[in-house]
Amino acid sequence: MSQHTVVLLLGSNIGDTKYNIDKALEALEQKCTILRKSEYLLSEPVEFASPNIFCNIATIIQTHLSPVQLLDYVKRIEVAMGRINDSTISKVYTDRIIDIDIVKFNELKFSSERLTIPHTRHLNEREFSKILLKDII
Repeated sequence: MSQHTVVLLLGSNIGDTKYNIDKALEALEQKCTILRKSEYLLSEPVEFASPNIFCNIATIIQTHLSPVQLLDYVKRIEVAMGRINDSTISKVYTDRIIDIDIVKFNELKFSSERLTIPHTRHLNEREFSKILLKDII
């Protein structure tokens, strides 16, 4: 089974945001190995208005899961933690207990209805993402 190196971004702006991220990281460790984590970063919501500030983190993991298997796994984590609205389906950004985005998967370029790798908005457009990613990739 081959191992894949993946960059993820996690964010939360509901409840105890740092705890939510730590809980999601623990769940990820059930099927992945965490190689590196950034520091936590507080940021304003992007692409929607909310009084709730986000706590964000970037991490590099290794996994044997395929891109779609990993997407299914992170979506299960999000639902298990109480996430209700999936912006990739609804096309509307809202507050969320946890958000886990796949930013890079090896050097793969992949696009489907559910998943695009690399996640170019995180790599090139969103300031909080660029701050988090510059220290780990």
